[in-house]
Amino acid sequence: MTDAAPLNPAAPARRLRVRHETRYDYEESVELAHHVAFLCPRETPWQQVGAWRLSIAPLPNGWVGAGLFAEQDAFTRQQLSRDPFGNTRLVFSHAQVHDYLQVGSGFEATLQDRPAPQADLGPHWREVAESLRYHAGAVRTEAVEFTLGSPFAPTSAALAEFARQAFDGSCSVAGGAVALMTQIHTEFKYEPLSTHVGTRAPEALAQRRGVCQDFAHVMIAACRSIGLAARYVSGYLLTHPRAGQPRLIGADASHAWVEVWCPQQGWLALDPTNKVFANQDHVTLAWGRDYADVAPLRGVIRGSGATKLTVAVTVEPVENARA
Repeated sequence: MTDAAPLNPAAPARRLRVRHETRYDYEESVELAHHVAFLCPRETPWQQVGAWRLSIAPLPNGWVGAGLFAEQDAFTRQQLSRDPFGNTRLVFSHAQVHDYLQVGSGFEATLQDRPAPQADLGPHWREVAESLRYHAGAVRTEAVEFTLGSPFAPTSAALAEFARQAFDGSCSVAGGAVALMTQIHTEFKYEPLSTHVGTRAPEALAQRRGVCQDFAHVMIAACRSIGLAARYVSGYLLTHPRAGQPRLIGADASHAWVEVWCPQQGWLALDPTNKVFANQDHVTLAWGRDYADVAPLRGVIRGSGATKLTVAVTVEPVENARA
């Protein structure tokens, strides 16, 4: 199974530098903490990654020196692993008392041009859904597991009805997926704080508002509800300042979008929040069934009381990036 349609070798590649800083300040001291991080960007046919470095303060148990990932080869061989979807995860713990946690991730990514979905290429979407349906003797493929409901993107009759407004009687997977992306972008309002990190697709569909995570969950769950395969992609988005305005450090965004499986074209990367094909402005971090599989940083702590969270993301073209 291919990840995507052939790249365009004539199009110039784009190099981006990403810096992601997360800080938790705890009202009361934390006595014990265990964390899982999905901050190592993926290597893909369209994305090559270089110079990834990770810093954590206070230093986790077993870390020495400045806490730079590149200096911890022996340690990280034990702490790094692959999840079922091929993402790299890092597990770390703090057994000492601490009142803050700061995690910084930085790397460069070279992005090749990905072709836009071709709406007229491929069989009817119902044929694809039928081919993905499990039955005795069926050949299991990677895409099949992404047809099943998940905690944040369950299947439902309401989501199937919503999907069929875009997937009409004659369209292909690509044609319907692009129409669904446009439908969500048009009918939903982007409104920070209108949802929370635990909001599921059915609730987001009912209120027709949310953030990129909600837009992605609705699109994924809608596709799955009519038998198609769709997965959640976490990453970063290069935002463009207004003409004459400087780039602001920390003003770019952690982001989420969707990939829908099309047998003839591979995984189609679609961003319903912005109504665009995810291409050279989108840096892939990880993918899974939904947000729960690939949250950049999550953990269990003992203590803390109230917690203040600060996140800053900077995505810059390398020619403009700061050293």
